[in-house]
Amino acid sequence: MPGQRKRKRQQQDASRRATARTASGTGYWTVLLETQDASEWRSHLRRLRCAEEQIDWSMTRVDTLCGRLVQPTTYRLSLFVPGPERALDRDLSGR
Repeated sequence: MPGQRKRKRQQQDASRRATARTASGTGYWTVLLETQDASEWRSHLRRLRCAEEQIDWSMTRVDTLCGRLVQPTTYRLSLFVPGPERALDRDLSGR
């Protein structure tokens, strides 16, 4: 297919840049929302997309912790904050 190699290379380059920007020591992840309610999850994402102050979606991480019968599914939205690591993060990673 024409252009497939170029498109794939561009996607790989974008992935490498995002990985480099969020590497250890360049900042930390902060949780914006954590919920077990799917409708609350969707409405919060909708509000973020429509808000006047836009967030950088390339610096977000979506975690879906799959539940079972005992534990329900948990949705977590995190945002990468560039800058020095927080002291708590350094203490936990040093153990």
